Amino acid sequence: MGLVRSYIVPRFLQWLVVVFVGVTVTFIIPRLLPINPVEETLQNVSATTFTDPRAVADFRKAIEELYGLQGTPLEQYVRFWERLLRGDLGPSLSRFPTPVTTVIRNALPWTAGLLGTSIVISWVLGLVLGTLAAYYPNRLWTNLLANGLVTIYPIPYFILGLLLVIIFAFYIPIFPLVGGASGTPSFSLPYILSILQHAFLPALSLILLGTAFRFIMARALAGTIISSDYVAYAEIAGLPKRTILFQYLMRNSLLPQVTDLALSLGAMFEGALITEVVFSYPGIGYALYTAILQADYNLILGVTLFSVVGVATAALLIDLSYPLFDPRVRHT
Repeated sequence: MGLVRSYIVPRFLQWLVVVFVGVTVTFIIPRLLPINPVEETLQNVSATTFTDPRAVADFRKAIEELYGLQGTPLEQYVRFWERLLRGDLGPSLSRFPTPVTTVIRNALPWTAGLLGTSIVISWVLGLVLGTLAAYYPNRLWTNLLANGLVTIYPIPYFILGLLLVIIFAFYIPIFPLVGGASGTPSFSLPYILSILQHAFLPALSLILLGTAFRFIMARALAGTIISSDYVAYAEIAGLPKRTILFQYLMRNSLLPQVTDLALSLGAMFEGALITEVVFSYPGIGYALYTAILQADYNLILGVTLFSVVGVATAALLIDLSYPLFDPRVRHT
């Protein structure tokens, strides 16, 4: 009972505060955009659709009510929370009348498959290669690897993505330019291969840059641990290098790496915005991009809400799971 009161409850309350503030901010920001979604909808309707000005006024009121834009900002905010607690995010303006939850549900598997795989692969590669580079600093292959990854790291995502598209989809047309798959969705082998083929280039861009970042972090952490007394004692005692490498260096540098992995997976709900836009990949990031362009309040709020809750939940799980990875951390 003392553990729950002193450790779990404060962190759960902190999670609630983060979610509340995040949702409030995401409610405010779309309303600061210069685009009015009601006016955008009215402009998209043909002038011949309504000949009676009263019909236009009624249509305007219906749109404002439909998208929660009726009344003062405070009244909109209260109604927004009421709908949110019911699990109703409203319809998407850009894909009307499709509900926002349906848009997110359709885009989430694409983003989860792309980002989930890319994050895990880059995390493992960065951790292992960074630790090896720190333990064998004078080897030729570690120097070449370090120089290559350090060179790749500053390259922006969209530049690397465009470079891969130009090389492997234009000049050497091995992979498709855009999209997530071709053909009718099914569990057939051709369709699965099409998904993998379309996802290869965006995944490669994410893996390269993610590995470079995690390599630099892992090498720095392992380099600090190498100078520790227990590592020096293990080497003097003649322990196998494999034991020192995995049991001493990699294990003791794992805690911040686990934090990075959990937060990255939590942020997966926001999508890889730039990468998905470059490759026109049908994930959450691309859905958010189209929502911003068309001032789709509901979809912007829905995607951002998923992102806020995902990151906050990942941070909460990290706090609660630290003792499993580091015995020095104790719940007091």
